[in-house]
Amino acid sequence: MEDQGHLSLSKNRFVDLSFIAQQTHQMKYLESLDLSFNSIFLDKPCFWPIHITSLSLSNNNLGNKVFSFLSQYLQRIDLSKTVITALTKEDLLQFPMLTHLFLSSNSIKVIPTDLSPTLVSLYIDQNYITSVSRESLAGLPSLRTLKAGDNPFVCSCDSYWFMTTLNKSLLPDWPLDYTCSTPPSVADLPMSEYRTSRMSCEAWLQAAVALPVTMLIVLALCSAFYACDGVWYTKMLWMWIRVKRRGQKQANLLNNTTFRYHSFISYSHQDSAWVESKLVPSLEGAGLSLCIHERDFVPGQWIVDNIINCVEASYKTLFVLSNHFVQSEWCNYELFFAQHRALDAQQDSLVFILLEPIPTNSLPKKFLKLRRLLMQQTYLEWPKDERKQQVFWVNLRTMLQVADHRILKDMALELTQSASLIPDDLDPLLK
Repeated sequence: MEDQGHLSLSKNRFVDLSFIAQQTHQMKYLESLDLSFNSIFLDKPCFWPIHITSLSLSNNNLGNKVFSFLSQYLQRIDLSKTVITALTKEDLLQFPMLTHLFLSSNSIKVIPTDLSPTLVSLYIDQNYITSVSRESLAGLPSLRTLKAGDNPFVCSCDSYWFMTTLNKSLLPDWPLDYTCSTPPSVADLPMSEYRTSRMSCEAWLQAAVALPVTMLIVLALCSAFYACDGVWYTKMLWMWIRVKRRGQKQANLLNNTTFRYHSFISYSHQDSAWVESKLVPSLEGAGLSLCIHERDFVPGQWIVDNIINCVEASYKTLFVLSNHFVQSEWCNYELFFAQHRALDAQQDSLVFILLEPIPTNSLPKKFLKLRRLLMQQTYLEWPKDERKQQVFWVNLRTMLQVADHRILKDMALELTQSASLIPDDLDPLLK
């Protein structure tokens, strides 16, 4: 039927689209052609006249390749229910004057971006579209009508913009034909009734809130860590771990060596009150054997001989460092002997307790080695806080108990072939 430039050949049995296109060249006034509900197939190129601007091929089994058989002069195309499964930007590039496109009842899943700058009306209802993105509609700047109902929409952040921001005047079927398909908790719920927060869907907003909250939490943790002396406790833990690891390495070096004492205590007589009231009771109360010059030096022997014998008979040499210590001549000798013994035995046998802060500029020149040792060796600082003192004693006992199975309280065995420990500057004292 032809009426004022329109010809309807709907509901017939036409099969050859190329033949129909060729025949329309003789219909000079024909502008609109309806070939819906036929049995058209696509096998040969079609050459359409320029005067046809509207074509309907709905309800034909055509597939995705149909676009390449259509006229570039078309302004209105109806391809509803034509088994199209995908729509691409390239499909519509060949239609520079296209304004109306009907793709209802197909299997299209996505509306591509930058689809068509000229499209005014798009019908894409009853497809498999799960969401309509902001980017997709940004590619349709001339769009005035969008029919997208009866699709399996996912009610999530992917559809947040569509439900909250999109101008609903574009949607002639809103809100009746728009329902949630998934997730199951909101299935069949009208999209107009679905509620979600902007915070849960806007990543930049989440970051804007999470960043300062995270910074506050970190700041609070750091403040608590500092207020609770976390640095000090961390340092003590690290020392304990290092002592345990060193003990494993030293086991092979000292398998055949035995000692009388766990430790020889080197200290200034002016610090004897702390040693006798704090150090000795705590360590000997834990079962450790200590060598103290005021108690264990052999009467009648030279002081230097006593120092050497006690250093060699002890698994560790424990130095109680203070401002008094660095002023003591004999403390300097004890440090010298213990250091040489450690080098000869290839053993980490020096333990330092810093009883009080010692300014670097207060160290005499003869104690320059001590400064280097404190930079290289692990040392414990005596804390004033009683809670910290418990951790201090645990670490100190751990340092001295590593070789507990090699301590013989009733037998003193010297290190085999120990090198001479007497320095040249002590010769006048021995004569």
